[in-house]
Amino acid sequence: MFKQTILYIIRFLVGGLFIFSGLIKVNDPVGTSIKLEEYFDVFSNDIASFFYIFKDYALPIAVFLVVAEVVLGVMLILGVRLRLTVWALGIMILFFTFLTFYSAYFNKVTDCGCFGDAIKLTPWESFTKDVILLVLIGILFLFKKDLSNEGPSWAKWSVRGSLVLSFLLAITAIRNLPFIDFRAYKEGVNITTAMKPSAPLQYNYIMKKDGQEVILDQYPTDESYEFVDMVLVNEDALPKISDFAVWNEEGDFTEGILTGNKAVIFVTFIGKMNTDHLAEIDDMIVGLKGSGISPILVAASSVDEIEALISSRNWGIEGYQGDATVIKTIMRSNPGVMLIRDGVVLKKYHYRNTPSPEEVINLFAQ
Repeated sequence: MFKQTILYIIRFLVGGLFIFSGLIKVNDPVGTSIKLEEYFDVFSNDIASFFYIFKDYALPIAVFLVVAEVVLGVMLILGVRLRLTVWALGIMILFFTFLTFYSAYFNKVTDCGCFGDAIKLTPWESFTKDVILLVLIGILFLFKKDLSNEGPSWAKWSVRGSLVLSFLLAITAIRNLPFIDFRAYKEGVNITTAMKPSAPLQYNYIMKKDGQEVILDQYPTDESYEFVDMVLVNEDALPKISDFAVWNEEGDFTEGILTGNKAVIFVTFIGKMNTDHLAEIDDMIVGLKGSGISPILVAASSVDEIEALISSRNWGIEGYQGDATVIKTIMRSNPGVMLIRDGVVLKKYHYRNTPSPEEVINLFAQ
C-alpha cells in the first residue's frame, strides 16, 4: 500500500508537470517550432549536417511533441497503459535532458523553451529540472511491474479526448495566434517603456585588496583596490525588451515606429511569406490612406526584396528592415499585422484575420 501511494504521488507530479508544460506549448506551437529550428541549426553545425533537413519539419515535430506531452501526462495520472507510458516518457525525458545539457554545457541555446515564454529558466535550471524528472521516471520504470497496464473505460476515453482537444488547440493556435500571449510584445505593452530599466540598476563590485576579495556596493575611489568583477543585483529591473530595432538605408527608425499611429506589417522572410491573404492587406492599406494611421512594412529581408514586395502590391508605403528573431518573437504569423499607438501595442492579427480598414480606424478611435 505504501509503495503504491509513493508511485501514485510520483505519477501525479510527473504527469502534472508534463500536462502543464504541454498545455503552455500547445498554446504556441509556432514558438516551439522556432526553438527546435535553433537546435537543428546548432546540431547541423556542431554534430552532423543532416540535422538541417529537420528545419523544414520543425512545426509538425513541435505539434507532435506538445500534444504527446499532454496525452502522456494524462495517461500517467489516470493509469492508462502505464508501462507503455513510462517507456514513452523515459524516451522523451532523455531527449529533453540531452537538449538542456547541450544548451547549458556549450551555451548554445540559452533558453530551452521548456515552458514556452510563460516561465523562463536558465539552461542549468532546465537541465536540473530534467534530471529530477529523469530520476522520478526512472523510479517508475524500476517498478513498472507494479503498474497496471490497463485502465478504466472512462480513463481511456479521457485520454482520447485529451488527444483530440490538444491537437485541435494546437492547430487553432497555428492558424491564428496564441490564445494567451506570454511574450514581451503582447497587447497592452508600451514598447518604449519596456525598453528601459524599470528601476535604477544596482551593482555589486568585487574588488581585491591585499590579496583579499571584498564586495562593495559602490565603486571605490581608493586606487589600491583591484577590480575583479561586477554583478547586477536587481536583474528584475532590466529592460523587458532589449533588441527591438527598425532601420533602412537612411538609418535607424526605431523611434519613428514608436511615435504616432502605425499599422505595422511584419514579415519574417519574404521568400517564405504566405501570400494567400495579401489581398486583405491590400484593402487595409488602401482604406487607411488619409486616416492618420500610417501602414509600414518591417521585414527580415534585403532592401531589394522589401522594395519589390511594396512595388508588386502597389502599397506605396515605407519599408524597413528588422531582425528575424525579433520579428518571430513579435509575430507568430508571416505576414502579420500589429497596431501601435505611441509605442503601445493595441492589437495583433494573424494574416488569416487581417482587419478591415474600418476596424483599424475604430480601434484607434477608442
